[in-house]
Amino acid sequence: MSTFEQAFADTERAAVSAVKAAANLLTVAKQMQKAAQEGNISNLRRAAERLTNAAAVARQEASNVAGAWPFSPETEEEYLRQSYETEVLSVANSEQLKMYHRDNRLICFPSVIRVLPSEKSVRIDRKKVPSIRPTRLVAVLKQNQQKPRRFRSEVFLESVYTVYKSLAVGNQPGMLAGADRVGRVVALSRIYGMFTSLPGSNREYDQTDFARDLYLLDTSGIRKARSGATVSFPASTGTRGQQGTFSFVSPEGEIVTYYGVQFTEANS
Repeated sequence: MSTFEQAFADTERAAVSAVKAAANLLTVAKQMQKAAQEGNISNLRRAAERLTNAAAVARQEASNVAGAWPFSPETEEEYLRQSYETEVLSVANSEQLKMYHRDNRLICFPSVIRVLPSEKSVRIDRKKVPSIRPTRLVAVLKQNQQKPRRFRSEVFLESVYTVYKSLAVGNQPGMLAGADRVGRVVALSRIYGMFTSLPGSNREYDQTDFARDLYLLDTSGIRKARSGATVSFPASTGTRGQQGTFSFVSPEGEIVTYYGVQFTEANS
């Protein structure tokens, strides 16, 4: 079976030929129009002959481009489910773009890419993108890396702190060991659960998104909320692979894992 990149390239070439044939047909038709306007019978007959030939070529090129795409709707979806991510990773590697596969997602820092087979598209972060030609997708991701980051660490920190305070009071579910510390340690799974408490919200903001935002906050150097409370991300023994953890892949390919969050109040 052809790859998507090859199929798109073949279809593009067929379309270019069809465009040229259509342009030639238009040119000859205009010549015939001019001959008629001028009343030049000799030119009219020559143009009519050329028009017949140009129309035949245009019909053939149109037929070629119509049949150039080799995938059926069923095989398109199958390819997207089984082979597409591997192809995109290969194209990214050939373009020296660092991309990693993690938790059924493609991660190209700072973007998280989800393949949507039934919709014949991908989702880059929260934006649905129908342009899925691998070279085009890689080019878009390269451009994204050059853009100023929209992530606002301060806003995300305040959101985490607000939820943390609601969970850190009393003996709440999701509280981790750490009563001997100034601030309690709260499982990040509880924070994420509050973030995505509305029906369907976890589809728009899944665990990989949350892990990415934790990583961006963690590496931003911003540690203090407006109240003066300082955030930290304590690790649990055997954190990697433990249930309830959130992991992300750094630009260098390192897996970074988060389990709990702790805020230390300024007056403590």
